[in-house]
Amino acid sequence: MSEHVLHDNGVGIRGFDRSLPMALMRAREAVMRHFRPSLAEHDLTEQQWRVLRALEDADTALSVGELAERTYLLGPSLSRMLALLDDRGLIARSSVPGDARRADIRITATGIELVAAIAPRSEAAYEHIEGRLGPGDLEQLYVLLDKVGRL
Repeated sequence: MSEHVLHDNGVGIRGFDRSLPMALMRAREAVMRHFRPSLAEHDLTEQQWRVLRALEDADTALSVGELAERTYLLGPSLSRMLALLDDRGLIARSSVPGDARRADIRITATGIELVAAIAPRSEAAYEHIEGRLGPGDLEQLYVLLDKVGRL
């Protein structure tokens, strides 16, 4: 067991400084500080950016369910977000033949242009992060996070 596991109060729980969920949240916040300014300049939330990136990266249109799974967004939040992105002309919905309840979502040319406009600053943020972590550490972090994601 780690030296950080038990508190002196005898509760039998690891120290808050070794809470994995909190460590992941701290790391996420530290990373997102480098991306938020660029997103804000383009009036995008982190979640909207996630949706645009997932659609831009997909080879085909995605169903709302597939998009929710790829972006870790809940259905009701995603539905509201898709309406906003649609209003801005960044995505397009098309009905699925034979199923009036389903829609396929794709990124539009305007959406692709927006992703392309943000891309240089996004890549600069990655370079800054990688520079701060050290050579190879970003790739090692991806490997470890992939392992955690498969727990």
